[in-house]
Amino acid sequence: MGSGFLRRLASLVRKEVRQMLRDRSNMAVGISLPIIMIVLFGFGISFDLERAPIAVVNESGGACAQALVERVQGSKYFRSSRAGSFAEASGRMRRGEVIGILRIPGDFDRRAAAGSAAVQLVLNGSDAQTSKTLEGYVTGAAALAACAGGAARGTVTVVPRMWFNEAMTSTWFIIPGLITIILTIIGAFLASLLIAREWERGTFEALFVSPVRPVEIVLAKACPYLVIGIIDIALVLLSARYVFHVPIRGSVPVLFAVSLEFLIVSVLMGLLISAVTRSQFLASQLALLTSFMPAVIFSGFIFDLRNMPLWIQPICNALPATHFMRVAKTLFLVGNEWQIVAQGAAILLAYGVAFVWLAVRRLPKRLA
Repeated sequence: MGSGFLRRLASLVRKEVRQMLRDRSNMAVGISLPIIMIVLFGFGISFDLERAPIAVVNESGGACAQALVERVQGSKYFRSSRAGSFAEASGRMRRGEVIGILRIPGDFDRRAAAGSAAVQLVLNGSDAQTSKTLEGYVTGAAALAACAGGAARGTVTVVPRMWFNEAMTSTWFIIPGLITIILTIIGAFLASLLIAREWERGTFEALFVSPVRPVEIVLAKACPYLVIGIIDIALVLLSARYVFHVPIRGSVPVLFAVSLEFLIVSVLMGLLISAVTRSQFLASQLALLTSFMPAVIFSGFIFDLRNMPLWIQPICNALPATHFMRVAKTLFLVGNEWQIVAQGAAILLAYGVAFVWLAVRRLPKRLA
């Protein structure tokens, strides 16, 4: 009895092993998925802050002020650049070029000689966690800065001021990113199953005897999910404004239009994945790896992209979600910064055209 059980079990195990080896898709997912997740989470997730771009406005020009500037410039935590005026530095912050402004007042050296001086640190509050970390680093640098020429060390106080998120509410940071995640799920993840489902059910062949063209199939598949996505965009915007009380400082019609553009890109990306794989299982896995997970980790939704290794940052910038995330946060919390909006909208348009062309190329009207 026992030996028969073992023989049957061994035979079944051999059969399953052969089946697993024949199914290359399962093998690929089983081996590649852990490797990809190790890379994504190992290199992509970091709460540290290095090379933070800040602008330094030195209105004093004295020896003590220069010592503080040199301390900031020599730290690995900052990538500082001089600004001729506070207006110039604030313009850089609104465009997203820097996340902080260190302003050294004109009477800094005189007050430092008297034993106590203060500097102003303006922070971009659209990322509250990064701003608090940057404040701590600047406070530490100011405490260690010494006046030149052997003068007595005075107390340097950092006076922080938060822009774009005065209440330091995490909801203001999360909601603009949440719209990106929702549209990615509705678009890329769900749409990735559409064409693959038709192939698996054998209903796609019926379209081959009809006069419809591949581009018409792609557009027809996209339309229902665009309607659902438009409803979701309206729900997120209404919830942000009236439930979570997140300010929308930019143009609401522009925000809606760019959100719709990103939705179209996400749906087309899902249809391309579905056309390439022709398998619902593979399509769902590929959509998870190429759209949903990167949108969470590599778009700036949770983690500041500047914290990631330099070789990963080009990958982040190649994702449509990264560019939409930047536009959404700008329109929600900063305002109508048209340079950022126009750049993001142009990149999304290019992605949309490319995905349509590739999806049509992958849908020739033949069974092979």
